[in-house]
Amino acid sequence: MADSNGRKLLVEVCNAKNLMPKDGHGTASAFVMVDFDGQRRRTKTISRDLNPQWDEKLEFFVHNVESMNSEILELNVYNDKKTGKRTNFLGKVKISGSCFAKLGSETLIYHPLEKRSVFSQIKGEIGLKVWYEDPPVEEEKKPDEKKEEEKKTEVAVEEKKEEESKTEEVKEKVEEKPPEDNHPLPAPQEETNKETPAPPPPPNAVAEVKPLENEKEDENKNLEVSTTNNNSSNNTVDNDNIITTTNTRSDLEIRSVSGSDRRSGTGYDLVDRMPFLYVRVVKAKHSNPEVDAMSFAKLVIGTHSIKTTSEKNNKDWDQVFAFDKEGLNSSSLEVSVWTEKKKEEQEGSKIEEKCLGIVSFDLQEVPKRLPPDSPLAPQWYTLETGSEVGGADVMVAVWVGTQADEAFQEAWQSDSGGLIPETRAKVYLSPKLWYLRLTIIQTQDLQIGSVSPEPKTRALELYVKAQLGAQVFKTGRIGSSNPTWNEDLVFVAAEPFEPFLVVTVEDIVSGKSIGLVKVRVASIERRSDDRAQTKSRWFNLVGEDEKSKSYAGRIHIRTCIEGGYHVLDEAAHVTSDVRASAKQLAKPPIGLLEVGIRGANILLPVKTRDGTRGTTDAYVVAKYGPKWVRTRTILDRFNPLWNEQYTWDVYDPCTVLTIGLFDNGRYHKDETCKPRKDIRMGKLRVRLSALDTNRIYLNTYSLTVLLPGGARRMGEIEISLRFTCSSWISLLQAYSSPMLPRMHYVCPLGRAQQDILRHTAMRIVTAKLARSEPPLGLEVVQYMLDSDTHIWSMRKSKVNWFRVVSGLSKVATLARWLNGIRTWAHPPTTILVHIIIIAIVLCPHLVLPTIFMYAFLILAFQIRYRKKVPLSMDPRISCVDVVTNDELDEEFDGLPTTRSPDVVRIRYDRLRALAGRAQLFLGDMAAQWERVEALYNWRDPRATGIFLAFCLVASLAFYMVPFKAFMLGLAFYYLRHPKFRDDMPSVPANFFRRLPVLSDQIL
Repeated sequence: MADSNGRKLLVEVCNAKNLMPKDGHGTASAFVMVDFDGQRRRTKTISRDLNPQWDEKLEFFVHNVESMNSEILELNVYNDKKTGKRTNFLGKVKISGSCFAKLGSETLIYHPLEKRSVFSQIKGEIGLKVWYEDPPVEEEKKPDEKKEEEKKTEVAVEEKKEEESKTEEVKEKVEEKPPEDNHPLPAPQEETNKETPAPPPPPNAVAEVKPLENEKEDENKNLEVSTTNNNSSNNTVDNDNIITTTNTRSDLEIRSVSGSDRRSGTGYDLVDRMPFLYVRVVKAKHSNPEVDAMSFAKLVIGTHSIKTTSEKNNKDWDQVFAFDKEGLNSSSLEVSVWTEKKKEEQEGSKIEEKCLGIVSFDLQEVPKRLPPDSPLAPQWYTLETGSEVGGADVMVAVWVGTQADEAFQEAWQSDSGGLIPETRAKVYLSPKLWYLRLTIIQTQDLQIGSVSPEPKTRALELYVKAQLGAQVFKTGRIGSSNPTWNEDLVFVAAEPFEPFLVVTVEDIVSGKSIGLVKVRVASIERRSDDRAQTKSRWFNLVGEDEKSKSYAGRIHIRTCIEGGYHVLDEAAHVTSDVRASAKQLAKPPIGLLEVGIRGANILLPVKTRDGTRGTTDAYVVAKYGPKWVRTRTILDRFNPLWNEQYTWDVYDPCTVLTIGLFDNGRYHKDETCKPRKDIRMGKLRVRLSALDTNRIYLNTYSLTVLLPGGARRMGEIEISLRFTCSSWISLLQAYSSPMLPRMHYVCPLGRAQQDILRHTAMRIVTAKLARSEPPLGLEVVQYMLDSDTHIWSMRKSKVNWFRVVSGLSKVATLARWLNGIRTWAHPPTTILVHIIIIAIVLCPHLVLPTIFMYAFLILAFQIRYRKKVPLSMDPRISCVDVVTNDELDEEFDGLPTTRSPDVVRIRYDRLRALAGRAQLFLGDMAAQWERVEALYNWRDPRATGIFLAFCLVASLAFYMVPFKAFMLGLAFYYLRHPKFRDDMPSVPANFFRRLPVLSDQIL
């Protein structure tokens, strides 16, 4: 276990708002109980106040720095028993250790109070500041102090040796002449207990000594817990209804270790173990000093012949080579050492290579190694040679391992082309994105004369332009010398931020700039909600002339970096992350997603090698949240095997995992040294809500890619999945929580503004990943993010239209059924409907219970037909088989089009833009009906299960509650006062919004 290193966690409990009255007098006397890592702290009690103000700072010790991210800080708010009838629960908040801020970056965040059970009546929120603090680093000690410490340690060692000798003498005396009484000698026993380990007791005393030691340790632990848990003797809790559980350190350690092992991916239980032959060549030596330095070592096994790095006068290579054991066609390995020497000839210098000897290894006798075994130690082997020069040795280690070996990632790999950076497996992280809000309030004292000598003889028309990097936004135009706008301009800012935000006031009549100001982005204040408004500031405008920098007026603006929003960088139907930008607002993960990328089958050739034969160099990219993973590239194989396993933390089950297959063209450069583009070979999406928890899915998915010549099947990919969730309560609570953070509903962004910001965020993510080393190609990121969803496509419009028709067809079927009943097409059915109508008139209170019971029986019957395999891309509903070549040419044609003259091009582009909006509108209409269908077709087992339980409970509730009382209560609830309304969406709306749609299956 790692030490705490003196780290402390500080929690400042500031205040609470709108608490539930629980003392019987319309108020509450609240106090807060805070638990962290087996430690408990308590605030004071604020009497009779629904908006209490504590402003107390509580301090905790961090026992293990490495496992701090896996710890949970839990706060429980109670109504004090001494001031009311009883101690009642007012709400709780859980904060993950990964959300703790560092000293200096803490902010006040209001957390909504959560319920302890489904039937709890809780409301309100609590304001907290949580941060951790590390002790200052001690300065290095002076040499004199170090010498004094060394002397002290030497003296202490000598004293210990003397005490050990004394204890041995005492033992000998005791053995020669045992004491008459049964009590041990007091003086020597105390010394041995303090300084040296106790001697082994006799067999009959073992059972007595160990419990005593354990009891002392338990007493010490209890003493530490009691002293740390009790802040003061006055603030004690006298409550019989509060049940607390204290986790021991051993349980926490076991939990954190198991989680780290699972996240590290060392298990490799979702993929097959691939055998690899590992050869580690460390160095070589020669007994004859006259022999030239060994330049390189050569490995020969079957058709493979590889050299180590050749450096002048370097005998230490320390390189690892990994050979795919299934691709080897030899039973022996030869390792040889060579020297290089320049030889002068008449034509010029020539390098002469000389072999110093060879050592052979039989592959049948190579040892096997599997983690967590320690690495195999290299050994010296004498080289066999027939020349006169001898005595050369090479240090080599040879073993058979798997892809789970720690040496695999940095080794030379036979199936990936060696040490090519573009073919290695890599993990990428999207840049952290924020919204930067700029509020243009007003300007004063503008020096219009610097732009136009006669400003009074013409009309002014001013606007403000703001620029952050490549993003430029403008306000509206106002004709006044001191205009007031009060407009918000929102930018997407990525870390590391741009240095300056440039704000310019311009006159549209003269076309010139009046003045500008540069605001340093690093100095802009951050906020996490709408409660704390940042302060506005006045800035002096200066002219654009760098030499003069003359005064041009003043501008009043407000800037802030929004941390309460989630910056959308994906299409809405394939989103994989919905967390807010501010780390403090993030909730702990509810589960773990493990993905095993096993292999692909019957891939088609996408390029030619040597101009004669087709080939494919395939690799896989998986994207979930901000984490991108890329497997290694398997060169020149149509049935590649990767067998790589990756993990992601899951914060919301209604998210989508995206996996794409590509052909690597960047590792091979043409004559102009420009890398080729990677070729898309298909992708699939898996919605996590369709996966059962703690179950392994192993499926083969067909890959279809849409090309200008039509749809083409590229092969199959084999993927294994497992969604692990430790708490069903947290998983079910996610269905009732809003999809996006609170700021999206309190201060919503417009639909057009969201589209602009989303495409801006896509461009930023694409540019950042393209600048990585090795880069993740522009075409790869755009294909994974679906950056072309806004472009007009006749095919996608047909898809959305067919989705609408499919939903309306159910209504048409119901209309035909009613018409058949009216026309007595089936007399028994019509007679049955008459009986039902009579029953409704006579017993109206049975209508709703019967409906919900009928829905319950239908859903329970439909569970047999639910899909056992998670759905992915569906070419059939994508209309790839009915699209024409002209429509495909239109879909792959960029904007602006180049197929027509200028006038027709402008009209056509305008039509496509309008049709793109209509296309999205049709998709939204179709999604509403598909969410209704998802309630009974078990596409989301948990959502349908919740609805199934709701139908049963509603059936019983409507049976017990009179229908008239229900209608009256429903009407009163609908017409309730705005004071009792909530700004956030209702639970049914959140549940309905989270239901799956078919958008994630469309190509």
